[in-house]
Amino acid sequence: MTSNLPAAARRADELDRPEVLATFFQGLSDPTRVRILELLAERPRTVTDLVEATGLAQGRVSSHLSCLRWCGYVEARVEGRYNRYRLVDERVREILRLGEAIVRDNADRLTSCLVLGSETSAGVVPSQHVAVRSPGT
Repeated sequence: MTSNLPAAARRADELDRPEVLATFFQGLSDPTRVRILELLAERPRTVTDLVEATGLAQGRVSSHLSCLRWCGYVEARVEGRYNRYRLVDERVREILRLGEAIVRDNADRLTSCLVLGSETSAGVVPSQHVAVRSPGT
């Protein structure tokens, strides 16, 4: 039996749902991408607007925008000589709002997490966190 779904939708259906959801959240795992999404949640912006608001180099902002476009968080609309970026789905604004509320309620635990925050500035995971043993092993 053949499916009438587009290839991308069939691929997503074939993947494990937790894997797809984790991929979605990976798009939100970079502070620069989150900041860009927060700015776009306020209003559509050009790359120049985003560079000015973030203080980052144009190439870095463009690189993150490419990721956000590819993954379906944002889209660009041509306005004259510029692309104006905006959120594709207004639910992203709600996810950012909910995330902020959760952070406010759990900031101490999030900033002291020994698993997610275990990488040092050199990118090395401290040895006590490399091998995690389950109880009874």
